[in-house]
Amino acid sequence: MRLVSYDRDGSLRHGRLDGADVYELGDGDLLALLQDVFPLHVSDLPPARARYRVDEISLRAPLTRPGKLLAAAANYQSHVTETGGAPLDKSALSPRLFLKPSTSVTGPGAAIELPELSKQIDWEAELGVVIGRPIKDVAVADALDAVAGYLCANDVSARSVDYGIARDTDDKAVWFFDWLAGKWFDGFAPLGPYLVTADEVPDPQDLEVRFERNGVLRQSGSTREMIFSAAELIAHASRLMTLEPGDIILTGTPAGVGAATGDYLSAGDRMAVTIGDLGTLDNELR
Repeated sequence: MRLVSYDRDGSLRHGRLDGADVYELGDGDLLALLQDVFPLHVSDLPPARARYRVDEISLRAPLTRPGKLLAAAANYQSHVTETGGAPLDKSALSPRLFLKPSTSVTGPGAAIELPELSKQIDWEAELGVVIGRPIKDVAVADALDAVAGYLCANDVSARSVDYGIARDTDDKAVWFFDWLAGKWFDGFAPLGPYLVTADEVPDPQDLEVRFERNGVLRQSGSTREMIFSAAELIAHASRLMTLEPGDIILTGTPAGVGAATGDYLSAGDRMAVTIGDLGTLDNELR
């Protein structure tokens, strides 16, 4: 089942997508549904109050302002090594999670403004995991039982930040906080085009990950290459904080990012993220 959030007549709504038809279920984005229904099965949805053609509405991010948007850094060995890092030993490693602000979220088809503070804007195609019920200290074996669904995501990243002052960029703290700040710009977390319910994704570790820039394939990998699986990321995050309905975890990116070659994004570029059968997330830079 594919669930969407969208604008209609100037108001945010959510519904079920069936082919070219959207069956409206309620007001607000999908968080309103997740707070009332879990697991997400079509038989448990509220009755549709209207039907529209998909070309009559404007899709938004499935969760427009998630309570928490977590992301995993360095979670594909190929991405670690392509940028000069040494292969990681999982046995001596914990997942490297960071937070992106809710203001970084944008939806399918939205234009993303290039920030003035960086000229090195990069892409990262990622699987997004949406939490469906509150969990704390969940076991890895039980973690996927808390998943409402999955979506395509793009962890857009500024690989450098220039504040217009001289700084010691060899300092590890300066480097880390620049790296982190590069994840925070408005629009740097496109999500969508819809949420695919967990029952339609039997194995989140068996999904193709693709990224195209202006129609040219730049990333081609599989979620099976993750260092830490989606279940392991959820379990680890739940040890650090309570996860709640609508929280999202971005699970990392495979090789093929612009930083590996110094070929960064420019105004007018079109980005397309495709994860398995979860749809294609398109955005343009301006």
